[in-house]
This record gives sequence, structure tokens and C-alpha cells, in this order.
Amino acid sequence: MSSKAKAISNRSAGQAMWRGTLCKCPHCGQGKMFRAYLKVAEHCDACGEQLNLHRADDFPPYIAITIVGHLLVAVMLHLDMVYHINPLTYMYTMIPLAVILPLAILPSIKGAIVGLQWANGMYGFGTGQVD
Repeated sequence: MSSKAKAISNRSAGQAMWRGTLCKCPHCGQGKMFRAYLKVAEHCDACGEQLNLHRADDFPPYIAITIVGHLLVAVMLHLDMVYHINPLTYMYTMIPLAVILPLAILPSIKGAIVGLQWANGMYGFGTGQVD
């Protein structure tokens, strides 16, 4: 087994995803993963790990919308069964929440997905080349 394969097999997916959730480098946990809102940095500013090899694509928004959708539907059902809320109240509260909450959690979700890809050596992470 080559040294690169050994290095990839020793990467902890849970730790890398947690560091990504905190928007930190999945390798060292110190440097910033993003240079802008959702733009992944070329390299970690602390350890130099290349971070721009990810292929997160549409998966982070899908997860964010699924999480927020389930939360908001559960809250709406609970409020309607217990308090019989006016439908306009939902329009004034749930629509802004349906826009703001996914945007708020999107960087953490994307960071976790990039961390998972890094830990598994996907798309060139750890090999020095893009698949």
C-alpha cells in the first residue's frame, strides 16, 4: 500500500466533517475553508492543504432545504393543532424563515460535505490530481 493510500485511510471522516461544519480546514482544523460566503479557498492558510478539489455541487442546498422544510412543517403542524394560528401569521413568519434558515446553515453543510470528500480522498484529495 502506498504512503498516499495509507494517509487517506487514516483520515477520520467524522472529525473532517466536524471541522468542515465549523468552516475550518478538514486537515488541520485551524485555517478557514471559505474565502467568501460559499467560495472554498484554494489552500488552507494554516497548513497549505489544497481545498478547491471538492465537487459539492447541489448537495448542500438540497440538504439545507430538506432540514429546514421538515422543521418548518413540524412547527406549523404543531402550532395549528395547539393554537389554531391565523394563516396570515404563517405567511409573515414562515416564508422569511424558509429563506433565511437555509442560507444561514448552507456554509456549515457545504463545509461538512467538503470535509467528507477530503476524508475519503474523493475527487483528487490526497492524490495530487483530479479524477
